[in-house]
Amino acid sequence: MHMADALMSPAVGAVMWTATAATTVYCAKRIREEDDPGKIPLMGVTGAFIFAAQMLNFTIPGTGSSGHLGGGLILAILLGPHAAFLVMASVLSVQALFFADGGLLALGANILNLGFIPAFLAYPLVYKPIVGLNPSRTRLIAGSVAGAVVALQLGALGVVLETWFSGVSELPFAPFAALMLPIHLGIGLAEGAVTAAVVLFVRQAQPELLGRTAQRKPLTGLSLRPVIAGLAIAAVLSGVALSWFASASPDGLEWSIARVTGNEEFAGDTTAAVHDVTAAIQEKTAFLPDYEPRRPGGKGGETAATWPSVNGATSVAGLVGAAITLGFAGLIGYLLSRRRRAGARREDRAE
Repeated sequence: MHMADALMSPAVGAVMWTATAATTVYCAKRIREEDDPGKIPLMGVTGAFIFAAQMLNFTIPGTGSSGHLGGGLILAILLGPHAAFLVMASVLSVQALFFADGGLLALGANILNLGFIPAFLAYPLVYKPIVGLNPSRTRLIAGSVAGAVVALQLGALGVVLETWFSGVSELPFAPFAALMLPIHLGIGLAEGAVTAAVVLFVRQAQPELLGRTAQRKPLTGLSLRPVIAGLAIAAVLSGVALSWFASASPDGLEWSIARVTGNEEFAGDTTAAVHDVTAAIQEKTAFLPDYEPRRPGGKGGETAATWPSVNGATSVAGLVGAAITLGFAGLIGYLLSRRRRAGARREDRAE
């Protein structure tokens, strides 16, 4: 569900970027106020895990389409909504800048669709009411699946609305929505199953983590080594080996566009100067476009036709991307926590 710039007009892109920037500032302020350095390592490793997991497209049976994990609900369950939004912004920024996965003009919209909706809508309004304060295994699974489905449905609707308001493509609202919502229902069910598996693992490894996060209590002092180790191993396995088994079928967004337009290759009206600027920036920053080494002409190599696609370059891209995301997300948490402590020391000296 990573939107390309071809779907986005400069005006709508600017609105989405403004909303994303405002949400980022708000979340950063809340993280500073929490003053929970114990959350920093978890922010880094969950970011790496989500980056690697998003490389694993899975087939939606009987459709000719595929989907991949969004991960926003997982982040919200483990970190709370504010840290989850910042980590998802880190994941998507790394993907867009260094791997040309999703457009730069569309980055604000992608962060809202994949970060804001699960963290600030699906998590508090769907997952938490179902799970409750003393959740059973059944309630955790039900909350995970329901939250993921709602997040994917709202995210898919967001893509349709943003595309429609942009008006740079020949994608009529009703037919596009009639394809996007059903296909993302299937993707949401699969994501719900993955989310439930992660939540049950965390509950087994460190039961207190879920409760503290739900009640907005600090994680400092809580032993998170089993959770961090488990997610780190999962990130490495996903990026290095499991990515070979990713489906080669078009994802839900690409599949829906192809069904509406009749074309596998879609290009909207990208004559605006801002499209040229963002494309030029991405051309320079993306050193592993499409998770492949850059070829002459500036693009990554063609995806292998065989399955599984045993590709060392893909493994390197998975490891590099996960490492960059781990460092980026962890650094954000560290800097916010450090700024909070520095401010507290200045207040103490003033007194």
